[in-house]
Amino acid sequence: MLPQVIIIGRPNVGKSTLFNRLVGKKVALVDDQPGVTRDRRFGEAHLLGLDFTIVDTAGWEDDDAQSLPGRMRAQTEASLETADLALFVIDARAGLTPLDEEISRWLRGSPVPVILVANKAEGRAGEGGLLESYSLGLGDPVPISAEHGEGMGDLFEALLPHLEPLQPPEEEPVEFDEEALLKGPLKLAIVGRPNAGKSTLINRFLGEDRLLTGPEAGITRDSIAIDWEWTDPAGGEPRAVRLIDTAGMRKRARVVEKLEKLAVADARHAIDFAEVVVLLLDATQGLEHQDLKIASMVLEEGRALLIAINKWDVAEDASKLFNGVRQALDDGLAQVRGVPLLAVSARTGKGLDEMLRAAFDIREAWSRRVTTSALNRWFDDALAANPPPAPGGRRIKLRYITQAKTRPPGFVLFGTRLDMLPESYKRYLINGIRRELGFASVPIRLTLRSPKNPFDPK
Repeated sequence: MLPQVIIIGRPNVGKSTLFNRLVGKKVALVDDQPGVTRDRRFGEAHLLGLDFTIVDTAGWEDDDAQSLPGRMRAQTEASLETADLALFVIDARAGLTPLDEEISRWLRGSPVPVILVANKAEGRAGEGGLLESYSLGLGDPVPISAEHGEGMGDLFEALLPHLEPLQPPEEEPVEFDEEALLKGPLKLAIVGRPNAGKSTLINRFLGEDRLLTGPEAGITRDSIAIDWEWTDPAGGEPRAVRLIDTAGMRKRARVVEKLEKLAVADARHAIDFAEVVVLLLDATQGLEHQDLKIASMVLEEGRALLIAINKWDVAEDASKLFNGVRQALDDGLAQVRGVPLLAVSARTGKGLDEMLRAAFDIREAWSRRVTTSALNRWFDDALAANPPPAPGGRRIKLRYITQAKTRPPGFVLFGTRLDMLPESYKRYLINGIRRELGFASVPIRLTLRSPKNPFDPK
């Protein structure tokens, strides 16, 4: 386990900018307005040979515990309990505020070591705040500019005595193959419209209030990845899962604020890195056109898709709802019929183990590779049962097929006059691959390839 370092400070002092600097890429949303970060975000940081887990937290605000800022502060307080070190970030240009002093009093009462970081200290504008910060009683401040990368050497020197003894031993490099990927953590992204219950679902899995939830729509902004182990009640060894919570996706016409645009873009980015995506529907609202658009986007990205109807414990006329959603999905997602549909309740835990079993099963199908010999035996039978058409009396010759890739499965079909092959026949072949070769309802790519005609002047 890597040592864990938490970043703490009031809103808009540059915590997420420092987080991005330490992980080496822009993964946390950053904007000029305060309160952008709401949930804890974890990342792997590397600084001049030091490796550690860095934790970005919401800005500390002095609000009622039941309010959204108050619940955000409770998340920050909880995260300090598991940290090995805290970076207390202040804004050197703005100088000290009463809130900075309140946070410093709280940190001084914690057993966790604290490094005081004076951000935005570039130039002469930060000199006053830097001198003021000595009054906090947390030792010498480390002046940095997270945005410009200044002061990282000084920060390394401050971190070294705390983190060097906690560095894990070096491991031998491991060669990964497709079988090893199946043994690795299931990368499971939860997507859907705002207020479908995505964060509540993940909290239910974890058995703790790890993510902020509440009646307010759009609480989640950053895509948050959390490593977890699931033990199937039916038996078996614990299985690793990387849960990815995402921001709610509304219709594009309704997304006008810059932050929401950034959050939705971050959610789309999270889908790219997932293996299986769960589209969460709200049983009280049913299936809407926006849900179908999200599902189509997931399939176009080549990800395995599950659809779960949440809030099943409060669903009215449940049987009619389920059958109606099933029919609408089959009609609206013609490219992949039979996408798994489950009924779940994040509040009660109903159906969640079944959903995870289905997720592992569909990942296996998404990663499946068929030998060329078995594939072509099926191919010969498919051609015999339904030969390709002969448009204009000219025969289309389909010679053989091979699997070029997995995750998602991709096949290459070789033959002549393939530019004349109808879409309906391609669907016939793709559906046969799914049905006969164990690819379930995962997206399949079929590429057509004809030999080059030596007499063609092109």
